[in-house]
Amino acid sequence: MDALTLGLLVAIVTIAVLFSGISVAAGLLVVSAGFLIVFDGIASLGLMPEVFFGKLDNFALLSIPMFIIMGAAIASTRAGADLYEALERWLTRVPGGLVVSNLGACALFSAMSGSSPATCAAIGKMGIPEMRKRGYPDSVAAGSIAAGGTLGILIPPSVTMIVYGIATETSIGRLFLAGVVPGLMLVVLFMAWSLYSTWASGDAHVLRAGNYSWREKFEILPRVLPFLAIILGVLYAMYGGIATPSETAAVGALLCLLIAMIIYSLWSPRQIWQILRDSTRESVMILFIIGAAGVFSYMMSSLFITQSIAEWIGSLDVNRWVLMGMINLFLLVAGFFLPPVAVILMAAPILMPIISSAGFDPIWFAVVLTINMEIGLISPPVGLNLYVINGIAPDIKLKTILVGSLPYVACMILGIVLLCLFPDIALWLPDLVMGAAK
Repeated sequence: MDALTLGLLVAIVTIAVLFSGISVAAGLLVVSAGFLIVFDGIASLGLMPEVFFGKLDNFALLSIPMFIIMGAAIASTRAGADLYEALERWLTRVPGGLVVSNLGACALFSAMSGSSPATCAAIGKMGIPEMRKRGYPDSVAAGSIAAGGTLGILIPPSVTMIVYGIATETSIGRLFLAGVVPGLMLVVLFMAWSLYSTWASGDAHVLRAGNYSWREKFEILPRVLPFLAIILGVLYAMYGGIATPSETAAVGALLCLLIAMIIYSLWSPRQIWQILRDSTRESVMILFIIGAAGVFSYMMSSLFITQSIAEWIGSLDVNRWVLMGMINLFLLVAGFFLPPVAVILMAAPILMPIISSAGFDPIWFAVVLTINMEIGLISPPVGLNLYVINGIAPDIKLKTILVGSLPYVACMILGIVLLCLFPDIALWLPDLVMGAAK
């Protein structure tokens, strides 16, 4: 059997195994072991433990559980609600200030938590009922929060970017910076569509603002500014050459826990244990996938599947942008069914040689890939954020949430097109802060 046919067989078997309901990590290990036994003999399994643990022997991986603890500490408090209220009070005189403040709160909370579901839950619990009360259409209220929550995997600090950096051996600092401007671009596109759709619905009166006194505006700031200061401090330490991503993540996690304890009286050992327990569970899940994906990549390389696919695609006589369109379509479909971390770890070994040979920047491609993964978070059948919103507002039908989120999918596709036309949207800030890549 030639390598390309074998690769197709691996893809079919992998999809079937993952659709069986088995966890992603266990599924990858089962598929890897099966194909290695059949085509390389049972002796080839002797290297699996070494490959698995070797993939986890990376100091940069320490940043993953630290950033997860950082996000969990914030998500366990009223920080999301306070952030939402602060933006609502300060943006009250902006036309459509409520929907703008919701999306702004999603962007800021994403930067603090790095988690899309946590962002949806934290901002949605306050934002959706308030928008519906003021007359915003259900589709706008639900769709804007679902889309805003996806920013958690793009705006730094992003666990997805860390995983990409480790999988492709690219600078995590550059990846974080590359996500900033595209993330803000998506926020602007989301806001523009939300305001237009609200105005077009014929309920333009909901764009009128309420009134808050200066005292009400300032009294909420002490509960929000410390968290924002931590984010800025973490980024400054990272890009100022003071500490590595793992070290800054550890300090950030400790400070977030302390602020949660001081400002929100999170003194209960049970609450702190819950934060650590949930963070450990999520961290182990991600690290397990990373190790299993390393074994899967080893199997693909050992059977010469990765090399053959790269050679086949490289031999195609097509324009490099047609090639990029094919890659985007593949990522889009993969994102419909698999979590972002799994897609990155499975696809990176195959795609990186192709991306490099076609002359595309791997830092720029990380942003394009991440936006594709964002689309998957609000697209069925998985569409995690859709179900989170439905859990928050069960009286809003899932179909309404989906219809409301589709225009934001179009905004993300527009964002990808803009990145293709103007790559400096992603590359300008990393080059400015860290110098041009060599």
